[in-house]
Amino acid sequence: MTMRGWRLGVVAVVAALCVSGAGGPQVIRTASDLGPLPADRYDYTSQDYQRELRATALLVRQCMAEHGHPDFPLDPRHSGDPITLTMVATDYGALDLRSARRWGYGWDPATSLVPQPKGRGMTDSEYADFPGCGTEANRRLMRGIDVKRDWLYAGTRAVEVDKAVKRDPRLHAAWEEWSRCMAEQGFTRYPDPVAAYTDDAWQRGRDGNTRQTPRERATATADVQCKLRHGTAELWHAVRARAQTADIARHHDRYTAGLRALRTHRATVGEVLRDLG
Repeated sequence: MTMRGWRLGVVAVVAALCVSGAGGPQVIRTASDLGPLPADRYDYTSQDYQRELRATALLVRQCMAEHGHPDFPLDPRHSGDPITLTMVATDYGALDLRSARRWGYGWDPATSLVPQPKGRGMTDSEYADFPGCGTEANRRLMRGIDVKRDWLYAGTRAVEVDKAVKRDPRLHAAWEEWSRCMAEQGFTRYPDPVAAYTDDAWQRGRDGNTRQTPRERATATADVQCKLRHGTAELWHAVRARAQTADIARHHDRYTAGLRALRTHRATVGEVLRDLG
């Protein structure tokens, strides 16, 4: 099953960032440590995704057994090329200073952002029945949900909310300050931190990882340091919170229906895990 409703960067890599608040210095170890956002409660989470993967695998295995494949693996290997994902470290670009110094805009190649199947490969007869069982599993997990109207409504609004965020003059000023900071240190004057993260110059490979050249690592380090110096991520986070609050108020009934659909889905997933897990 695909990762429905996820935008680039929905999955956050650990970040280390020091900020000052009313209570004094605080260490920010993940992007979520910047504080919750109003739309968070309406969002499909990484935990939802992992639970859905497990429930889907259990339903598929049950279906495959009914089609004469009693030993079908929970985590089968598929034929074809591996999936390549290029993920922004957080919605704010790179934040982890130690990681930037060591890995630039990439990551330790010994780790993997994409889980690799652990089960055996499918036989030809299993492969023929597998798509139908996947469709049946999806139908079961989405039972009682108006998919076109309500499913992951907050995710569908995120594109419009992001447009409003990018129009905010405060954020433009913050990005300009960050960009000027980068240029003053001899680096490209990117329009925003995500542009720095996704620069083609880093030559990402098939696995999405970068070459981690000295120039890349130096750029990523300056990127994070400029964010720290000017509070770029904190201001960005505040602008996003304001835009989300306004959008939720404007479309309250639809957000509420989307949350209801998400809770229905979670309940169904929980039921499958209890019955088959």
